[in-house]
Amino acid sequence: MSTDLAAGTSSANSSLGTQSVDDMSRSFALTTRLDALVAWGRRNSLWPLPYGTACCGIEFMSVMGPRYDIARFGAEVVRFSPRQADLLVVAGTITEKMAPVLVRIYEQMLEPKYVLSMGACASSGGFYRAYHVLQGCDKVIPVDVYVPGCPPTPEAVLDGIMLLQQMIRSHQPRPWKDNWKSPYEQA
Repeated sequence: MSTDLAAGTSSANSSLGTQSVDDMSRSFALTTRLDALVAWGRRNSLWPLPYGTACCGIEFMSVMGPRYDIARFGAEVVRFSPRQADLLVVAGTITEKMAPVLVRIYEQMLEPKYVLSMGACASSGGFYRAYHVLQGCDKVIPVDVYVPGCPPTPEAVLDGIMLLQQMIRSHQPRPWKDNWKSPYEQA
């Protein structure tokens, strides 16, 4: 008999709890557009894939540390698999031999995907004006945000991530990405 009493009490409490939640939910409303909600999730949960080849890679590590704390922007989950990342951070010098690998990594990333070019070498070849250095990673992949500097400061990298978040929030059109074709595609 005590089991029946306990079962009756717990079901009464759960229905009473459900009733109070139902009453509370009637006192407020939340309205939004679905695309705004999806953009909110995307911009606050960027998963970067660092493609660090030189000193900019070390600078990116400092951004990940506790002093600058990239986690405040939802970008602390670093992934080293292109299938799990949505932000490619190109940090450092890209040589001509590395370019096809960079393109393959970009192609393996799932949509939506974004690219942040970090530093002078990744953005324009830096001070390497030689035949073996790619004069900017935008020669082979579309870039969304350029972060200047040699090496760029952690504040500049955070500013670049905030700029990318602004682009995601405002649904800014990206014709450089939409019109991109792989330079290594076989015809």
